[in-house]
Amino acid sequence: MKSYGKLIVMLIAAWFLFALLGSAEHLFSNNSNRFGIGVALAASLPLVIFAAWFAASAGFRQFLLSLNPSALTLAQSWRLIGFIFVLAEARGILPAIFALPAGYGDMLIGATATYVALKLAQPAHRSSFIFWQILGITDLVLAVGLGTTAPLLTPGSSMLVMTVLPLSLIPTFLVPQFLMLHVICIAQARSWKHASSVAWQPRTPSMSV
Repeated sequence: MKSYGKLIVMLIAAWFLFALLGSAEHLFSNNSNRFGIGVALAASLPLVIFAAWFAASAGFRQFLLSLNPSALTLAQSWRLIGFIFVLAEARGILPAIFALPAGYGDMLIGATATYVALKLAQPAHRSSFIFWQILGITDLVLAVGLGTTAPLLTPGSSMLVMTVLPLSLIPTFLVPQFLMLHVICIAQARSWKHASSVAWQPRTPSMSV
């Protein structure tokens, strides 16, 4: 189990460096003022690898399911940075059709993450926990969809600021990670039907002495 943890940390670090250096080299910016193929690849490739690995490796699934669901959910508190979208819209940098739904949606998820992590991440509240995770996924999918189509829906608007540093790290690094965390938490919650709601404790990796 420890080997999976170290490997995942290294992969996340490499992913972050790629997103950072790629942004610094303007690999994700494009003249159409929309999310281009660079952003799409940077965001989708890790998701494809994650899905394939999760489906093919029982050991990887076991490791992910052993993680603390409260800690994974608490990480969604970072989505309070959605206020940046609202601020950018107020300054005319981002179109309202994207910035307001994405910004307020992220802030809602970020503001409620602590409560969900502390109160709902247990079998007794399984349905509510899964519902909140699905709500978080919906917010991300909506934001990506609006970000991709905003220049078409609002002619003259631009998403260029989301393809350069520092905001480029959101679609290329943070959004896919938040989505993975939601998926892991839902997978964990689905297994709670086999656990006792009274004696349940977050599973931890077994350690040999």
